[in-house]
Amino acid sequence: MIRTALYARYSTDRQNPSSIEDQLRICREQATREGWRVIASYKDAAISGSSVTLRPGIQQLLEDARTGKFDLLLAEALDRISRDQADIATLYKHLQFAGITIVTLAEGEISELHVGLKGTMNALFLKDLAKKTHRGLRGRVEKGKSGGGLSYGYDLVRCLDAGGEPIRGDRTINLVEAEVIRRIFRDYANGVSPLTIAKRLNAEGIPGPYGKLWGNTTLRGHIKRGTGILNNELYVGRLIWNRQRYLKDPRTGRRVSRINPESEWITTKVPELRILDDDLWQAVKARQTSLRIDYAGSMDSANVGEELRMKRRPKSLLSGLLVCGTCNGPISLRGQDRFGCSAHLNRRSCTNARTIKREALEARVLEGLRHRLMAPEIVAEAIHAYVEETNRLNQQQRAAAAADEAELKRVVKAIEHLVNMAADGDGTRGLVDKLLALEAQEDAIRARMSEAPYIAPDIHPNIAKFYHKKVERLSEALHHPSERDEAACAIRGLIERVTLFPGAKPGEMSATLHGEFGAIMEWASQHETAGNNGGSGSVATPMSVSVVAGVGFEPTTFRL
Repeated sequence: MIRTALYARYSTDRQNPSSIEDQLRICREQATREGWRVIASYKDAAISGSSVTLRPGIQQLLEDARTGKFDLLLAEALDRISRDQADIATLYKHLQFAGITIVTLAEGEISELHVGLKGTMNALFLKDLAKKTHRGLRGRVEKGKSGGGLSYGYDLVRCLDAGGEPIRGDRTINLVEAEVIRRIFRDYANGVSPLTIAKRLNAEGIPGPYGKLWGNTTLRGHIKRGTGILNNELYVGRLIWNRQRYLKDPRTGRRVSRINPESEWITTKVPELRILDDDLWQAVKARQTSLRIDYAGSMDSANVGEELRMKRRPKSLLSGLLVCGTCNGPISLRGQDRFGCSAHLNRRSCTNARTIKREALEARVLEGLRHRLMAPEIVAEAIHAYVEETNRLNQQQRAAAAADEAELKRVVKAIEHLVNMAADGDGTRGLVDKLLALEAQEDAIRARMSEAPYIAPDIHPNIAKFYHKKVERLSEALHHPSERDEAACAIRGLIERVTLFPGAKPGEMSATLHGEFGAIMEWASQHETAGNNGGSGSVATPMSVSVVAGVGFEPTTFRL
């Protein structure tokens, strides 16, 4: 029986989320009719079809395809998988290499012809849609209406035209927020830093844009791009549109901005939306210019220097996994290669002012992974229970699958017997009813088999030993440039989070390493088929708990 995976996607949060379930439902119905066994389904919600790079569902699909988890991919249509011509071609090559066939309800079995023609048509569709959208927005801006987004200091005007249709793009001044804007400009013109202004606003409980906390970047933004409170020319009655355009980075799939030539900017006067007088605006611009001159070479328009800001730091091993133990906010990598609490650094809304060197933190986390996270004396009982439960469920699933196979053979044989009787003229009046009942039973069995979960391999009782060996190999691989990225990805998959607390003594940072037990066991259990880099795959896990490095020990402490 062909092992089949399903994929579904809907594009934006303006579409109905039930679309995904509808796509999966009709795909399951098709698989049942074909007698295919559905073993997995993947989905991406509210994500554009122009890139597969940022879609977790399709990335997991590709990962499982490499391990041979399924033989056929079924989707509603090719554009549900991707509209990007290069992405769909690359995806097709990967699946072809893995021996996997792509079938869609709209196009049937996908071949190189479909990839070429449909990919071209989808690419043209996206380009044409972008042009029409841009043209429509320009017409709206030239009439003094919003081209998208709502700046702080304004409210949307909701009204209908004579035909009962909503009039879009009109705004009016929010008097309360307008006074906050005037205060920000006065303070900055008088020499107060954006960070101090943000700290004061947060301390007074004044909500920032979209109800969030104020940050220094919220205020200073980017002068050339016109972002940030201090650079918004709408506050002096000038609506500027088309300052920048967005392109998709083919390496990451993310949109990146590019500043357009000033000749392409569209400027419209909207005096009814003016909040500031020219004197206050010019005073702020004069201070920004002064700072740019004073700090030339290290700053750009009261911002961190363009060269530093645009320079892409190498991704840290722990990026996105660090949490501040004081405010539960994210910990981020800052200047001088140090980690610190983002809420404290950006808004002063957290009291955790400690920072720690990246290399020191990574070394301690690796030590925790090797010696504490799966220490036998700590997790022996949990491992024993996990192994027993996983293997017990596997045995149950195998027994159920074997029973269904046997029952299906019996029913098919009975159907063939009745059909032969009818062909020989030996049937009775009840033969048709019996045949219909057996066929209904066959359909029910096949549907049950198609929905059966994937049966994972049994887990070896000595899995803790395999874990320690693999972590040692990964730690060594981090020192080899050709293997570092793959090893870092595997290590990150073992870590749930790392919580950092200010230490009891000055210059100390305490850390607690949390690992997702199910993910660790799944990864370690792949020892029979994985290579030295840890391998990949998908194993059904019957439990999900966290294990903490240092249980029974004092928290790991770092000294600055």
